[in-house]
Amino acid sequence: MKKISRRRFSAVAGAGIGACAIVPRCAVAGAGETPPSEKVNIAGIGVGGQGWGDIRNWERENIVALCDVDEGRAKEARAKFQAPYYRDARKMFDEMEKKIDAVLVATPDHTHAFHAINAMKRGKHVYCEKPLAHSIGEVRAMMDAARKHKVVTQMGNQGHASGSIRTFCQWIWSGAIGNVTEIHAACGAFPGLYSQIRNLEKLSEKHEVPATVDWDCWLGPAKKRDYSPLFHPWNWRGWSAFGTGAIGDWTCHVIDPVFWALDLGAPESITAEIEGWDPKTQGETFPAGSAITFQFAAKGKRGPIKMVWYDGTKRIPHPKDLEADRKPPETGAVVIGDQGTITYGSHGAGGVRLVPEKKMREFKQPEVTIPPARGGGHHQEWIVAIREGGQAGSNFDYGGPLTEIALLGAIAQRFPGETLRWDAAAMRFTNNDAANAHVTPSYREGWSL
Repeated sequence: MKKISRRRFSAVAGAGIGACAIVPRCAVAGAGETPPSEKVNIAGIGVGGQGWGDIRNWERENIVALCDVDEGRAKEARAKFQAPYYRDARKMFDEMEKKIDAVLVATPDHTHAFHAINAMKRGKHVYCEKPLAHSIGEVRAMMDAARKHKVVTQMGNQGHASGSIRTFCQWIWSGAIGNVTEIHAACGAFPGLYSQIRNLEKLSEKHEVPATVDWDCWLGPAKKRDYSPLFHPWNWRGWSAFGTGAIGDWTCHVIDPVFWALDLGAPESITAEIEGWDPKTQGETFPAGSAITFQFAAKGKRGPIKMVWYDGTKRIPHPKDLEADRKPPETGAVVIGDQGTITYGSHGAGGVRLVPEKKMREFKQPEVTIPPARGGGHHQEWIVAIREGGQAGSNFDYGGPLTEIALLGAIAQRFPGETLRWDAAAMRFTNNDAANAHVTPSYREGWSL
């Protein structure tokens, strides 16, 4: 893996500057600033919305190109960074490839894999928003590309760099609740957003494509269809052709602590209970409510684990150790062991707590020995890894399998009441060929991986 600073120093040295003539960092940069020669040249693909929030974290690097299919959504990024702007990322790479070191991909889920793999094939480091991809086949392809091209990767689940996830891991590893047997996790946010059932009848309405939008590029690998404001912006998360519903949007945040602490890996089986939704007639949307049970086999020193995911109208049931006047987290998890219970909220909300409170007050917390994220945060960790070597904490080999849990749940929603048995190594369901049709999608011409 090439390190930015070493590569650029080599170019200078080759021009005839000897070791004794190296200019000190303080002569070319202010205190605490990165010298211009060591800055990472970043291109942003999808710089409105979440992408706008991401790219501002790298304002001290060189933002050399901006791409967004919607000029209106990109206006803030364009005003701030004054970099060449494109609506088609393929054209951006054709013209700017040699000037780019690393790429942000913050587009809708269904175009993550196309843009990320296109960048990695060109040797570019990639930060990709969660969930990593729209299908399990795409996840595996992205992981393979990252390894093959030896690039630094990071998936955008910011909580992975937090102190709270490290605290949780340390508690689990110290035996604070004994052997974990059950996990109840939920996304209670935006309960109506991810089910677009009420809007199905509006799909036949005709709308002009806004002048600011390149609709063909927005569709990318998805099947050709007319523009609709039901899809762009934001609401695409609630449509199965483009998004992955609540489970895809939130699993990488909510499940991350238990995935790390318990080395969950892939489930053996998945069973979904749904309400207010018919996958045969309403499959373009997502259920109004889901309770999805994942069974994980024993692994290492831990025993088997049952994990239930709740979203929409479904909520975590009240655990027996939690006081009657307190509620389980709406977006977070309840982790049950044979010697106690831990609750935590997503993104650190509500903190990591032993329940009941009496047990929390008496608990002697273990020392947290997990090193903090390099650079002090999730976004900077990626930059430090590019400059200094190594990988970021939520690199694609970690973020990929975490995303697969969400995607398996989304497939199980389509087969309510059926227990799907998953062979992760073979990347297939062993008892349902119809479910296997959702593992790897087809692509529109010109947009294949």
